[in-house]
Amino acid sequence: MPDRKRRFKIFLLHIVLLPTVLYAFYFFTLGPRPWTGVDEAVVEKIAGEHGREAKPPLINTDQGDLLLFVFLLAGVVGGFVAGYSWRRLVSEKRRDN
Repeated sequence: MPDRKRRFKIFLLHIVLLPTVLYAFYFFTLGPRPWTGVDEAVVEKIAGEHGREAKPPLINTDQGDLLLFVFLLAGVVGGFVAGYSWRRLVSEKRRDN
């Protein structure tokens, strides 16, 4: 009998979850296709109204793997700092002088 109740609960859970997940996917497909960010939708529009057009960035991270490389370097530096001070962070207790 308990196995039957468990199966029934799982069946009811599927009945509730499946339509919810399907509706969530459907809901997100209803949005406009080209989602514009705040920069494009608001900032560039207001800057254009006031006579200031957008300039290309000094370091363009949209091309190639430059942004990935920057994150790699940040991870290496953070890992080195955490590894260097691992004992102080985890095991050694602070001595009050």
